[in-house]
Amino acid sequence: MKNVKGAVCAGCGAEHEADDSTLTCVKCGGMLEIVYDYDYIKTRLTREKLAERKEFSMWRYMELLPIEEASRLSPLRAGWSPLYRADRLGELLGIKTLYIKDDGLNPTSSLKDRASAIAVVRAAHAGRNTVACSSTGNAASSLAGGAAAMGLRAFIFVPERAPKGKVTQLLIFGAQVISVRGNYEETFRLSAEAIERWGWYNRNAAINPYLMEGKKTVSLEIAEQLGFKVPDYVAISVGDGCTIAGVWKGFKDLYAIGLIEKLPRLISVQAEGCCPVNRAIETGKPIERMDENTIADSIAVGVPRNGEKALMAIRESGGITVNVSDEEILETMKIMGKSCGVFGEPAGVAGTAGLKKAAALIPADATVVSVVTGNGLKDIVSAQKTAGEPMLLPPDMDALTEEFKKRNII
Repeated sequence: MKNVKGAVCAGCGAEHEADDSTLTCVKCGGMLEIVYDYDYIKTRLTREKLAERKEFSMWRYMELLPIEEASRLSPLRAGWSPLYRADRLGELLGIKTLYIKDDGLNPTSSLKDRASAIAVVRAAHAGRNTVACSSTGNAASSLAGGAAAMGLRAFIFVPERAPKGKVTQLLIFGAQVISVRGNYEETFRLSAEAIERWGWYNRNAAINPYLMEGKKTVSLEIAEQLGFKVPDYVAISVGDGCTIAGVWKGFKDLYAIGLIEKLPRLISVQAEGCCPVNRAIETGKPIERMDENTIADSIAVGVPRNGEKALMAIRESGGITVNVSDEEILETMKIMGKSCGVFGEPAGVAGTAGLKKAAALIPADATVVSVVTGNGLKDIVSAQKTAGEPMLLPPDMDALTEEFKKRNII
């Protein structure tokens, strides 16, 4: 890969070759970060060249991705999700200029498709026929769909509480699904042992540094879709820390090659019942384990494996941390749907839910982008809690008219 220099440990700074045989630091066991040759990339990735490209997916940014030139790309179209101006929602949240990036419209309905696309392409190029991961739901769905599209086998480990809609996706895609009677941490440990025993390609974002490179493409798109005028703030829901770290890496890459002139501040939003990353920022202490008490299953990670990268991203960006209750998340699902027609799952709308609390800290003239990381159909049970039930009536106009009057509809 001419565009990649190598990998560096985010903890001790040790340098490594960029290859799949080394996914964590050999010196301290820390997380690795992919390092690019920005001088080389500058000559090949410009605003003018991007404007000419007809590839409207994450692959339009190949110069900033750790993919070999001869690699077979996934046929699923991950990326280039819509960015909506959301004035009505912004008014309700106290944000004057708000955009919603709807990543629930990716192939398997979540931002995680971006990471899994990198995983299956790298696995196939390396001659591996099996990919595995642990997940609270969305990473699992994205891997199962991506593996199916590439003709690879997938072994997926999920905690028993994973929503049935997400587990059904896995089975439809033909994955081998192991539902673990335990929490996410226990599920992760079992998947790690199995991956080690059978030599499967490791799609766990907490271990594999290449996956964050897929997630960062959401930032590349946001910048390009706004005409390279970077928003002042980007709000994102946070679980294991990989997504917010990827969002920050994407903007830093663009800044390094001169396509943008400033960096945004990040708004890290976690559930009140599981907020170890935000708690570490707020207390100044190291990340400590928390229980996983929230309906937002995709961010219910009591031991965030990419926590240090997340902390670095929040601190470097001068970011804001906000914790939201399950009730605030459910309410945001409803008002987002009613005000701008975007249906997000609990974890998917958590970032937006945090904006109401963060609004007092955001200047009135600021531009804010909130990333919806997953579609509401992923967890229909939670959606029903806030949506309520339809009117059940006989086929009679008088009954319909009377019901409308009771509800003050007409």
